[in-house]
Parts: sequence; C-alpha cells; structure tokens
Amino acid sequence: MTAPVLVINCGSSSIKYALIDADPEAPRLSGLAERIGTPEAQLKGKNSAGESFTLALPDAEHTQALKAILDSLEGRLPCAIGHRIVHGGERFTEAALIDESVLEAIERTAALAPLHNPANLAGIAATRKLFPQLPQVAVFDTAFHQTLPPHAYRYALPQALYAQHGIRRYGFHGTSHAYVSQRTAHLSARGAGGWLTAHLGNGCSTCAVWNDQSQDTSMGLTPLEGLVMGTRSGDVDPGLHAHLNRQLGWSLDKIDAVLNKESGLLGLSGLTNDMREVEEQAEAGHEGAQLALDVFCYRIAKSLAALSCALPQLDGVIFTGGIGENSPIVRRRVIALLPHFGFALDPAANEATIRGREGKLDAPDHAGPEVWVIPTDEEGRIADETRHCLEPHQ
Repeated sequence: MTAPVLVINCGSSSIKYALIDADPEAPRLSGLAERIGTPEAQLKGKNSAGESFTLALPDAEHTQALKAILDSLEGRLPCAIGHRIVHGGERFTEAALIDESVLEAIERTAALAPLHNPANLAGIAATRKLFPQLPQVAVFDTAFHQTLPPHAYRYALPQALYAQHGIRRYGFHGTSHAYVSQRTAHLSARGAGGWLTAHLGNGCSTCAVWNDQSQDTSMGLTPLEGLVMGTRSGDVDPGLHAHLNRQLGWSLDKIDAVLNKESGLLGLSGLTNDMREVEEQAEAGHEGAQLALDVFCYRIAKSLAALSCALPQLDGVIFTGGIGENSPIVRRRVIALLPHFGFALDPAANEATIRGREGKLDAPDHAGPEVWVIPTDEEGRIADETRHCLEPHQ
C-alpha cells in the first residue's frame, strides 16, 4: 500500500488530522479543525510546502469540517483512514478494520471513556459518509497495554466488578509508548529490552516495556489515574470523593470535574496548566509554581521507580511528549530523584535536546542505564498500524 493514509483524531469539538505517505520522507499535510459547532470554528493546518493556513468554518459540524479537511489535501486522496480510538476495552489487542461489530464494541465501551469514545464514533460516522469506498481502521490507545499481566491490571476489588463490568486497569497513550520504545530499541545498542517510557504533555503517563510489550503503566480504568497532569490530579486517596461529598456537599459530577479540569499543574500553581509558564514563574520565585514543578517531577520519578519492578532488567528511560521533549528542567529533576538507578545525564546534551530532536543524553563513556529523548509520532504509528491491519485484506 503506497498511497497515503489519512489519520483522524476526533474530539467533541475538534478534529486533528494528518495525511501520511508510506515514504517517511514525503511531506505531511496536517492540521486541526477546532471549535466545531460554534461561530468561531476554523481549520488550521500546513500545506506540503510547510506553509501555515487558517480557514474560517462558522458553525461547521463534524462532516463539514471533514469536507474542508478533504479540500485541503491538495488532491492527494488517501487509500485508507486510520482513527484514533481512546478506549478499546479488553476486546481489542490490535488495530481493527471497522465494520458494524467493531462499531458496536466501541459503543459498548463508551461508558469507560464517555468524553472520548462518543466523539471518536462521530468522526467515524462522518468519514464513512464522506469516504464510503475507503477502508477505515480503528487504532486503540489501550491496545498496547493488553499485554499487562493480571497482577498489574487488576484492582483489589470484588471479582464481580471485573468479570461483569470490566473494572480493571487499561492504560492509555499506547501508540506513543509503543512508538518511542521501539524507536529507542532501533537506535540503542541495547535493542529491545527493559525500557521505562515517560509520555509527558498536558496528559501524562509512564510505562514499563519489556521486549516491545507493555508490562505495566500508570494510567488505569480512566486517564485520570497516575501522574500529575496539566489539569488532572492523577492519583488521589480513593476516599477523597466521599470526603468531599460529606464535608462540602459536592456531587460526583462536580468532584469529577475538579479532578479532571481544575487540578494538576493548574490546581497546584493557581496559575496555568502550561509547563512553560510554570517553569518561568517558578524561576521568578512564585511559590505555587515551585510547588507544582516539585510535585510534578517527584510523581514522575516515583512512578518510574515503581514501574521498574515490572522489568527483569533496566536498559534505560525515554522521555517524550511536549514536556518530555522540550523541558530540560523536568528531565534533569526527574533523573536527579533516581540516583540509585545509575543514570548519568550529560548536562550539555540535556540542555540542547529540544524542539523535535531525538538523542541519548548520557554522559560520555557511561555504561549504566541510558537516558533518551524521542519525539513521539502517534499519527505515524496510527498510519503504520492502519497499513498493517489492511495487508491481509489487500
């Protein structure tokens, strides 16, 4: 399959897209339709020459936004469409060609990802209407983590909650963890072994990968579990919900909104969910920003240390995501909190590795576990999985 794949990541009010050729050197057409359904709806993207454009789409719905995306592809029609689907439950261990049974399974899993799966389904419906002749593939955030053993994915809850309702740890950011661990295995002389991956952006998660398979991860039933994130709290005492209800009279909906949208870096700093501003304000002496940075880095190091239990050996740690790729401060502070792991960070290499650069950050002649930065390519991974899924059907 040599024609390009159109990768779609559909949210309730946005559609992120990328047209990805089989030739990795071919230019990508990519962009974002945002504020869908409002008078301010617009399409922003880049053409094949790398030039940016913005197109107003007042009151456009998903189908109209996708039609505008199609018109922006410069006549390069895709051979298939790959959809990012957040939650695949236990059924999907790999990408799946979309048919009615796959759609029904995604719908049944919507209760586990109510903010994501319905929007993903809306994107599928719109693209099937616009591209009825094209094969469409669902690529699941959770699929990479279906190799977790029971002792890693089960909660200590009554068996019936798992057996009848699927209450277990699923994990997310699977396409990112898979991509960066396999890319590092290709670049490092250590190959595929034991890698700890840290996907750090507005959403954050860590993962333990052994021989290209996820062994444990920080996110759980939902993307709220685990690390401190931009606006998500990450791990809190499970009794917090009952405490806030009894003491403050908060409803479950309010508690859920606070933990997902008002916490994390935003809640700790009282300023912002943007790590760049947090770092600037922390440097300027803002106590809330300093605390946010301290807690953020400590929780990452704590999670990586815990996940190392899942690996027979530790070959290194990989930073990715907007923060992981672009914050030397976060990388330096996380590594400093793990002195007993034998990492040795080269300060100059750490400071120089930003803005899409990949590389090893070890001090010269260091023989211990390695430190890498690998810019993630979730869209490229989705395109690859789409092609792989369709090969038996060609």
